[in-house]
Amino acid sequence: MRKITLAFSAIALAFSLNSMSQAKVFMPEQVDPGVTTADLAQRQAVHWVSVEQIEKSLKNQPAMAVGFDIDDTVLFSSPGFYRGKLEYSPNDNSYLKNPEFWNKMNNEWDQFSMPKQIGIELVQMHLKRGDDVYFITGRTKTKTENVTKYLQEDLHIPADKMNAVIFAGDEPGKNNKISWMSDHKLKIYYGDADADISAARELNIRGIRILRASNSSYQPLPKAGRFGEEVVIKSEY
Repeated sequence: MRKITLAFSAIALAFSLNSMSQAKVFMPEQVDPGVTTADLAQRQAVHWVSVEQIEKSLKNQPAMAVGFDIDDTVLFSSPGFYRGKLEYSPNDNSYLKNPEFWNKMNNEWDQFSMPKQIGIELVQMHLKRGDDVYFITGRTKTKTENVTKYLQEDLHIPADKMNAVIFAGDEPGKNNKISWMSDHKLKIYYGDADADISAARELNIRGIRILRASNSSYQPLPKAGRFGEEVVIKSEY
C-alpha cells in the first residue's frame, strides 16, 4: 500500500512541476509590434544614417583619414567619471580640473568603460576600407595613459593600425580639437557633442553625430541633428 501511495505522490508531483513549467513560459497574446528604447530614439525627423549608408557613400573614394571623439562616442565611460566626481568633488564638477582625477581616468578607470557597439562597427568599417583612424579627445593629457591600449582592445584594432590617442585638452572658450583635425587632414569626424560637429563644420569636414546615451554622466544631453548633420541610427549604445 505504501508503494502505491508513493507512486501516486510521484505522479502528482510530476504533473505539478509540468504545470509550473508551462506557467513560466506563458506569453500573453501579442496585440502590438511593440517598441525598443533604440526605436524610440528614431522618431524625430533628423537626417538619420546607418553604418551601411555611410559605407555606401564612400564607395569608390580613396582611403582617407577619419577621426573619432572618445567619451560617449566610442566608449561609455560614465562609470569612471561618476567615480571621479564622488571621490574628488561630489558637490560640483571641479574634479574635471583635478590632475589626480585625469591620472586615474587615463590610466586605470577606463577598465570600467564599455565599448559602444556603434564604435566597433564604424571603426571596423573604416579599417576595412583602409582608412587611417584617429581618436581625438577633449580629455586632459597626462604623463602616462592606457586609453590607447583599452581602445585597441575594445574596438578590435590591429596593433599596426592603432594610432596613439590625441589628448586635445579642454580649455574654456577654445576648441583644441580643430588644430588636430586640420593637422591630420581628416575627411570625417564622429562625435556626440555640439562642439564636435561645429569643429568639423569650421574645417569643412563631414561631421557625423553619435547619440549620447541618456544615462551618461555628461548632462544635459545635446540636441542631435540641430545643425542638419547626419545622425547615426541606434548609436546610443
